[in-house]
Amino acid sequence: MNLFQAPDWLPSFLVPFVTFSYPVTTPAAPDSFYDAAYYRTGPLDICFVITCLAVMAVLRDATRLGVMEPFARWKLARDLKHSKEPKVNGRALGLTNGNGHSNGNALYPNGERTTTRRESRKMHRKVLRFAEQSWSVIYYTLTWCYGLYIHVNLPTKLSDPTYLWRDYPHIPLAGPVKFYYLIQAAFYLHQMLILNAEARRKDHFQMMTHHVITIALIGASYYTNFTRVGCLVLVLMDWCDIWLPLTKMLRYIDLSTLCDITFVWFLASWFVTRHVLFIFVVIRSAWTDPKRLLTFEWAPERDFYLTSSARYIFISMLCALEVLQIFWFWTICRVAWRVVRGGNAADDRSDEGSDEEEDKKRR
Repeated sequence: MNLFQAPDWLPSFLVPFVTFSYPVTTPAAPDSFYDAAYYRTGPLDICFVITCLAVMAVLRDATRLGVMEPFARWKLARDLKHSKEPKVNGRALGLTNGNGHSNGNALYPNGERTTTRRESRKMHRKVLRFAEQSWSVIYYTLTWCYGLYIHVNLPTKLSDPTYLWRDYPHIPLAGPVKFYYLIQAAFYLHQMLILNAEARRKDHFQMMTHHVITIALIGASYYTNFTRVGCLVLVLMDWCDIWLPLTKMLRYIDLSTLCDITFVWFLASWFVTRHVLFIFVVIRSAWTDPKRLLTFEWAPERDFYLTSSARYIFISMLCALEVLQIFWFWTICRVAWRVVRGGNAADDRSDEGSDEEEDKKRR
């Protein structure tokens, strides 16, 4: 328990929820984060994860309800109003079609057209979807920038992945690395809760599997002191996770051209980070480098947790993650082909299709 960094008025049982647990003396010759405080790992870290999860829930709802939904509602309402102006001006107020029957364009007394129920439902769904995706854009942008800062300051290189394993075990952890790991664990736990609380998408099972594997990898690498490879994986994953929700946000507010451009950038980012770099740097290095550079030994008293079985389990989870990513990439390529043929970048994995089916049933 970290009583030294906690305020005096804070009850001791709350200290693990607001401070990093297990502080230690800074190593004599650290290879990174020379001025940072250092910490070990342990079960009390779960308390800090719970705090992060609660803060994320509050921030997500505050951002969604206080900023993103009002903005999307204003934008879509303005665009809808502008799209109707030519119809009103061109139909002599549009009350009838000349034979005494309504033409379907209901007007206010001042000649301004009202919004139909179908248009209101459609706008409401778009507003909700836009706000839901906004939290992902904000979170992934911030954590990718922070993760890049971590990666740059650690002695790791994409061009030489052997640095991911050298000087193992990587313990104690610098404060920034510990914070990065714990906040990422909290985020994916939060995502699991959201996934089950919101309307189910077509790929609910795949997304849940992805989150379970990711949390297992984060937890296992944190416990076994393989945090450097974990930090690199998270940076690679977070990069293209910025662009997919941004693409959806642009589509929901009817910025189709910008949406398609962003989607192409996302497609290229996905291929490079999740297939080229993830396979040929992370998985390949995990397969070849530990057995060349490390001694396989299970010695918890010396923070060694590497055995042949542990290595195979770790590689298996990475490969399972890649199988999911290959499936999603195939889905993404289908969307890209539709864009090339003149369609738009609608996500096959979303629940937009169910929205359209619901509209058909109501008609």
